[in-house]
Amino acid sequence: MITRRFVRIRSLKEGMKIDQTIKNQQGCILIARGTVMDEYLIDSLKKLQIAGVYICEGEEDPDNEEVKISKKAEEKIEKLMVSDRSKVKLSESVKNRVAEGVQFLYCSTDSADFENATNNITNELMRAITDNDAIAVDINALKVSDEYTFKHSVDVATMSMIIAKKYGLSEKEIYEIGIAGLLHDIGKSKIPNEVLNKPGRLTEDEFSLMKQHTLLGYQILKNKRDISSGVKMGVLQHHEKINGKGYPLGLSTEKIDIYAKILSVADIYDALVTERPYKKAFSQRDAVEMIMSLTGELDITAMKSFLGSVILYPTNSIVQLSNGEKAKVVENDPDYILRPKVVGLMSGRVYDLAKDINCASVIIR
Repeated sequence: MITRRFVRIRSLKEGMKIDQTIKNQQGCILIARGTVMDEYLIDSLKKLQIAGVYICEGEEDPDNEEVKISKKAEEKIEKLMVSDRSKVKLSESVKNRVAEGVQFLYCSTDSADFENATNNITNELMRAITDNDAIAVDINALKVSDEYTFKHSVDVATMSMIIAKKYGLSEKEIYEIGIAGLLHDIGKSKIPNEVLNKPGRLTEDEFSLMKQHTLLGYQILKNKRDISSGVKMGVLQHHEKINGKGYPLGLSTEKIDIYAKILSVADIYDALVTERPYKKAFSQRDAVEMIMSLTGELDITAMKSFLGSVILYPTNSIVQLSNGEKAKVVENDPDYILRPKVVGLMSGRVYDLAKDINCASVIIR
């Protein structure tokens, strides 16, 4: 089994295999993902003042390991299988263009081509949504980069656009919130790398500096005429809370822009499910439950739109039930995303986790 962990540079040893791509500020690849580290490469990373990197350990699971399914279960699965709602799909070529574009934005905030590059990326994401009338998102399928900031920006942009569509916003507003999602953390380009990439807990002063990224982002965008005021407010306010306890201004719900309310939900969810040097990733299930617990901080309509847009357990995927049985997902219910309908692989029993009271005590682990 392959495992992934963060290793500080001082603990990096020859023979370790790097599980991320190292690039310079211009986006040129310095060390490719999968490279086996040697003394020269480790020394190069030290000179770049990189705090640490992800490595992979272990071996791939055998390809010939098959999941056993009884004939009874196969018949039930075939009869009950309902395709998921149409999801956002990004081809590899689109992912590459989007990744390159986002890197350019974060490294070239003063470029005359900034707005044009922003529109090009958003057009790619908008096309991915409209081409197959996507109304849902599976973030496991979105990965465009190994670099957290770029991946996070695309995740938040794509999720926010889908949430906005579910919310009922216009096509123009969906497009603009895509821009806001791409740029919501643009202010972090002005935060020192030693703070931005610190593997441990931030000090009070460092956290205060980090919180400045919303204001720094707004300052980067405020004089760019082709970027709407809604986008600028989304970037400025995406850490505000409806109870007035957010930052940078401590605004209450009626003063927070709708773009910011939607961005906030997508931002928190993606941060929760993404591994960082200073924390492990939460499972998607745990992250959803945490989002659902934040009714005092997040806009309830944005939250409901999010819950109706995310697919946690795609149909045809295999899950482990709390009663010990493995099962295959045959149908998702957007009103109960944690509790799809599944069929036990050996028993052939149908578990309608959302609606069958006899399944009330069964959960997906």
